[in-house]
Amino acid sequence: MGVKGSADEPPDDPRTFWLKGGRHLAIAAAYAAVYEVVRHVTFPHWSPTTGLRLACLFLLPLRYWPALALGEALPTIENAWLAADDLGIPWAVSASVPMIVPFMAVMKPFRLRWRLYDDRRQLRMPLLLGATLACALISATLSCTTLATTMLRTPDAWPHLSLSNMFWAYTLGHFLGGLTLTPIILALTERARQLPRVTWATIWQSPLLRDVLLWVPVLAALVVLAITTGDDTVRQVARLGLIWPATALAWRHGWHGTAFGGFAASVALAMTGTAFVDPVMLRAQVILALVLSGLLTIGAKVSRPLPTANLVKH
Repeated sequence: MGVKGSADEPPDDPRTFWLKGGRHLAIAAAYAAVYEVVRHVTFPHWSPTTGLRLACLFLLPLRYWPALALGEALPTIENAWLAADDLGIPWAVSASVPMIVPFMAVMKPFRLRWRLYDDRRQLRMPLLLGATLACALISATLSCTTLATTMLRTPDAWPHLSLSNMFWAYTLGHFLGGLTLTPIILALTERARQLPRVTWATIWQSPLLRDVLLWVPVLAALVVLAITTGDDTVRQVARLGLIWPATALAWRHGWHGTAFGGFAASVALAMTGTAFVDPVMLRAQVILALVLSGLLTIGAKVSRPLPTANLVKH
């Protein structure tokens, strides 16, 4: 039992308090910076911010979650109230809610009941996909609520928009956004923990990186074709062709290959969008989301287990 003035540091030591507070502020600042970058490449049909939130909630201990909420709250509230004059106070109030807070309400039971890795040290991919779907539904609900406040203020500006259709479009966009970032962040974390040292040499010598670089020209060519063609059929074929690199990488590298290939395919597909809500684009996203979900599930079952010492802890 520690005695004040002994070698054991007392729990109420001011240095400990400021160290812990500084750590929380550093996490909040880092998350806010990354969130701002990802938010600027987010669209209604594709929301990688969902993947960023999920990855942080899976990887960080629960004691750091308030720092994540603070990191997202500051830029969210600022952006909402800067546009309050144009979109109205109800919209600003709705848009001020940091989406990561309701995510926490869903993720906490997941984290308390299951670990990210099972007893065989395999990643629980159904857990990841289930959490992604649950958070996508929450995001879609809150996004539609915010959209409804805008539609009530300017109803004539949205003559052909249906909230029910937008709900499913938002759900798909957030689900695919989750599959875009969460798996690749988890894969990078897992690969880093398996290496004694992370150096440029070990990164460059990675067979996975070499295979990804081989597929980049193919993805670029398909994106250029989808953007420049005037034929809708050719555009859709090019979009569906983006699935093949992810499939090839999954075949060679398991779920890590799917994570990298899925990230590249999702980004490339988002670049081919031509409208606010494009039904043809949504069909391609549905197929990509289903393929990635299947490849991730199969790949996680056949991948080599992570060493026990490197398991993610609460």
